[in-house]
Amino acid sequence: MISIKKWLPTSLVGYAILALIPALVLISLTLGRFPIHVTDAYLIVISAVTPLTHSLDPIQETIILQIRLPRIGAALLVGAALSVAGAAYQGMFRNPLVSPDILGVSAGAGFGASLAILISGDPFLVQIMAFVWGMIAVGMTWGISRLYRPASTLILVLAGIIVGTVFNAFVMLIKDIADPMDKLPEIVSWLMGSLAGTSWEKLISVTPAIVIGVGFLLLIRWRINILALGEEEATALGVDTRVLGALVIIAATVVTAAAVSISGMIGWVGLVIPHLSRMLVGPEYTKMLPVSVVMGAAFLLIVDNIARTLTSAEIPLGVLTALIGAPFFAYLLTRKKVGWS
Repeated sequence: MISIKKWLPTSLVGYAILALIPALVLISLTLGRFPIHVTDAYLIVISAVTPLTHSLDPIQETIILQIRLPRIGAALLVGAALSVAGAAYQGMFRNPLVSPDILGVSAGAGFGASLAILISGDPFLVQIMAFVWGMIAVGMTWGISRLYRPASTLILVLAGIIVGTVFNAFVMLIKDIADPMDKLPEIVSWLMGSLAGTSWEKLISVTPAIVIGVGFLLLIRWRINILALGEEEATALGVDTRVLGALVIIAATVVTAAAVSISGMIGWVGLVIPHLSRMLVGPEYTKMLPVSVVMGAAFLLIVDNIARTLTSAEIPLGVLTALIGAPFFAYLLTRKKVGWS
């Protein structure tokens, strides 16, 4: 029987952030162009899961339950997925500059979504195509890396750069031929990242993949410590690095592709949050990986709140994460904190 303790943060920092998330969720429910009092938001949510009744405005109930709550759930899932994937890749490749899109998953997902928008624009087709092509891109990266002997993580990264470049070129081609009055703005909007329009159906469709993938990485997080030691040391400890590396890549790719399929291209989360977690609890993955999950979820929820409330027009998430992440990463460089200690 699996203990629930294995799924939870193993430090006071992680528990503190985990305790903060319910408060962030409740505050997020009140924010927006249609402000709702925190008490009303609480009553609406409680009445949806208990026999408790209320006499509040049905419009408020619709806004809370059908618009804001699924969007908040998506922000938590996507933030957790991107941060845990980035942390896992950084350990596997032993490189603090690695992010979840290192193997081309985001470029492939961007191509799939752009192609779906060009063909029909159906939201569910866009989501499916983004997920499928994200997985295909990583499969192509893996296949190209197998052509070289001996295969290495460096070859895998270089193959990811090649595949990502090709798919980005295809995206530019689609943007060039797309209708500038209709399809092109939709493609550009998707590529910049947003959780606007998130529904329960979309959220439910990606939840199993993200939960299973993140859960698997949490269960094997102590083995990622061994991968971070290097191939020779891991082999000496009796670990099959090829099998373990393949499992990490599959799990991280699944969660990243699922997250990107619902949110579009959101950068920096999977790069910065693992570093911040490492600064708080150290490089040991049994502590750092759960904290990354919780911090990634909280971070993207805060950023999404800013995106939809700062101005009258919603700011793309990719823009905000870049504006926040790049200066913070520059700060880490000045403090010489980009590393494993």
